[in-house]
Amino acid sequence: MSIRKKLIGDRAFYRLALSVAVPIMVQNGITNFVGLLDNIMVGRVGTEQMSGIAIVNQLLLVFNLAIFGAISGAGIFGAQYYGCKDHKGVRHTFRFKLYICAAIVLIGILILLFFGENLILMYLHGEGNEEALYAALGYGKEYLLVMLFGLLPFGVEQIYTGTLRECGETMVPMKAGIIAVFVNLILNYLLIFGSLGFPKLGVVGAALATVISRYVQAAVVVIWTHTHKERMPFIVGAYRKACIPPQLAGNIVIKGTPLMINEILWAAGMATLMQCYSVRGLDAVAALNISTTISNLFNVVFIAMGSAISILVGQLLGAGKMEEAKDTDTKLIAFSVMSCVGIGLVLIILAPLFPMLYNTTDAVKGLATWFIRIAAACMPIFAFMHATYFTLRSGGKTIVTFLFDSVFMWCASIPLAFVLSRFTGLHIIPLYLFCQLIDLIKCAIGFVLVKKGVWIQNIVKK
Repeated sequence: MSIRKKLIGDRAFYRLALSVAVPIMVQNGITNFVGLLDNIMVGRVGTEQMSGIAIVNQLLLVFNLAIFGAISGAGIFGAQYYGCKDHKGVRHTFRFKLYICAAIVLIGILILLFFGENLILMYLHGEGNEEALYAALGYGKEYLLVMLFGLLPFGVEQIYTGTLRECGETMVPMKAGIIAVFVNLILNYLLIFGSLGFPKLGVVGAALATVISRYVQAAVVVIWTHTHKERMPFIVGAYRKACIPPQLAGNIVIKGTPLMINEILWAAGMATLMQCYSVRGLDAVAALNISTTISNLFNVVFIAMGSAISILVGQLLGAGKMEEAKDTDTKLIAFSVMSCVGIGLVLIILAPLFPMLYNTTDAVKGLATWFIRIAAACMPIFAFMHATYFTLRSGGKTIVTFLFDSVFMWCASIPLAFVLSRFTGLHIIPLYLFCQLIDLIKCAIGFVLVKKGVWIQNIVKK
């Protein structure tokens, strides 16, 4: 087979891939675009407010990815059960998600409620004056207290959205996301600045808008699922019984626990990396917040392609079509990387424009521009890494993904950032660059694992 035929599919292939990826891309894109507008609105208020919210959102990322990891473990089975038309199996995985997410929501609320202030303080140091650091702490605490009320609807929405996508329904989650982000955007405008007679609440208004939009998003997917039982038969009787077959529960725990721990450790690792960067001062925190918000807007392409790999390849594995799964996976990885080469080039050119939207110092804007350029240049690397991760996960190789993802971060990326930030005088820009480029090692590992085909297996075969 020629390289072209191996890496490039026909029109039917891309129609199928895009039918799965585009709705996820649109949903995430709109969510991140509104997140950008939110960020700009708060950034127009002041640097301390923006930094306080950025720190809290980094902490909330740990919770969000714990939920994602928990449902993804069961989701591996859900996608394969759907691939072999076993709706009862999908129902059992749905129940498992309910139980595990309820526990995570409770634990998350308790940790953030009682230890939130100490966690925020870990990021506040550097050359910034004490008054600015204290102000950032205050804004962060206000924001966090309100955001705690949004943890439950986030968990519920993720349970339903994940199951719908595993069953091939990506449009409804997309529509729910679109509705939610517009609710969020409108409420942000009204509550942050006190427009049209509403109270001017600043960071508290931003948090309220986010929480309300999460309840709206959860309501949309829940109501649609329960009113379309003929299309989603897994929901029939889902709450009538509480039982899950012990063997399946055990298998989900065995396969899913490494995945959940991986997501938690990865998110905690990202928070730790941010803490290492914060040693260079509050300007670095503010600039990274701008850069991350902009990058997330463009990263939706490879993130959606990762989800497409998880769904399409998982369904093919569940149906026993191993060669087709391998061929599909190769073409999807190539498509993701090639797309991100073009997107990265565009972002490098546009990088200086985005920081100009913020009411912050020239120093913060300059740092943010460089961070955006570095993230853009590394986008094809991230795309390949993300695609190989989801390939391994689609076949249930969660121990391998655990070693590949979070163990690598804690054994390589974080030690590098810690040493460079605390034992050298290296400027934040090359420091950040080196910490991104170390992922080239992970790409090499991912290439070997995917090429060897260790992930090609049916985990729901009876």
